[in-house]
Amino acid sequence: MTKMIGAILPGNSTVELRKFEIPVPQHGEVLIKMKSSTICGSDIRCIYHEHLGKGPEGYQPGIIAGHEPSGQIVETGPGCRRFKKDDRVIVYHISGCGVCNDCRRGYMISCTSEFRRAYGWQRDGGMAEYLLAEEKDLVYLPDDLSYSDGAQVACGFGTVYEGIEKIGVSGNDAVLITGLGPVGLASAMLCKAMGAEKIFGIEVINERIAIAKNTGLFDEVIQAGKQNVEQIRDLTSGHGVEKSIDCSANNQARLTCIQATRKWGKIVFLGEGGTCEFQPSRDIIHDQKTIYGSWVTNIWRMEELVERLVRWKIKPESLITHRFKLDDVSNAYSLMASGKCGKVAVVFDEEIR
Repeated sequence: MTKMIGAILPGNSTVELRKFEIPVPQHGEVLIKMKSSTICGSDIRCIYHEHLGKGPEGYQPGIIAGHEPSGQIVETGPGCRRFKKDDRVIVYHISGCGVCNDCRRGYMISCTSEFRRAYGWQRDGGMAEYLLAEEKDLVYLPDDLSYSDGAQVACGFGTVYEGIEKIGVSGNDAVLITGLGPVGLASAMLCKAMGAEKIFGIEVINERIAIAKNTGLFDEVIQAGKQNVEQIRDLTSGHGVEKSIDCSANNQARLTCIQATRKWGKIVFLGEGGTCEFQPSRDIIHDQKTIYGSWVTNIWRMEELVERLVRWKIKPESLITHRFKLDDVSNAYSLMASGKCGKVAVVFDEEIR
């Protein structure tokens, strides 16, 4: 067999299945048989509806989609030093140049070299039967975690973990999370594991409110509205939360995060896009608050997260509400675009259930 099926995103809210040559790994590369590939909100926002972003960082038409891949190595090229055939792996979804300052810190996401290529954006991603990856981009997936667990580490959970580490969530903290899609739910899962005293959530979509309530992760889930700051302060004896996490990219939700955080509190923005309007003196400076921006994570922290997921007995796949086969990938993207779901996965072989 020399051909495989892969999915591309034309940019008009559709998906196309095409036949591709099965790639052959060269020096330092591996061929991975896909087991699970989950859909990220950035795929919907930046590629599925229309191709946003210009130049080398934008989606390159005809590239196989999917930047949250996990699978099993079936072939290695010469020069591989750590990973071997049959290893279960997660793919860090940015393949950086490897030699710039950001790459040497492990933050390939921040690489600006002309050699930087993101899986599912500038090089073929995980929405296909096979994926060609560079060995340096791999993270080992232990047997305690499923491939669908691993696929979510590849972006969503890694992104959340980085943001939480920046603001330092602990048992001293009440935490507010705005936007309860997959990233918001992952935030609640990890905050709970790290001992957060209280977790409050705000969401606008009714289906996602119901999903969030059913997880049992939140002390309170609130419908998005004009009274949200007052509601959060009422739940915290008038003080506000110590930490807040925005996963919505919504202007009002971001402002709520800022204003519902108490003096000396910390806020992290994870949701991409949108705007943010606030009064610096009243909302930040006079209350000594700090706002962090956080973009994906670094590869060593992703390895650390995988170890801790096992230790904490956390199963990211529990946030998956819908699974599809590759030949039904169009419905998978359509559902994810509706926002009326949790995490959506395209699964292969034994991951189908």
